[in-house]
Amino acid sequence: MKKYLIKGTYNTDGIKGLMKEGGTGRKNAIEKMLATIGGKVEAFYYAFGEDDVYVIVELPDDITAASVGLRVNAAGLVKICLTVLLTPEDIDAASNKQVTYRAPGA
Repeated sequence: MKKYLIKGTYNTDGIKGLMKEGGTGRKNAIEKMLATIGGKVEAFYYAFGEDDVYVIVELPDDITAASVGLRVNAAGLVKICLTVLLTPEDIDAASNKQVTYRAPGA
C-alpha cells in the first residue's frame, strides 16, 4: 500500500467539534473511516503551528487518497492536504530512470 502524509487545519467550527469529541474520538473516527476503504493510520499527531494535525496513513492507491481528500474537505470543518510519501528505495528507483530534460532557455 502507498503511504501519505495528511496535514489538516481546523476552522472554528471544526475546533469546536474537536473539543466536544476529544482528540482520541477524532483519531478513532479517522481510523474507522480509513478501515472502510482498505486503509489504516500509521501515526496521528496534533501540533502547534500552521497545521493542527499530522497523520501518516496507508491507502490502497491515489484514487482512494483523492476520495479521502474530497470527502473530508467537502465537509467544511477541516482543510486537509495529502502528500504522497516515498521510501528511500522509491527514490533509488526514480534516480535510475532515464529522463531527457531541457532546462528553460537552454
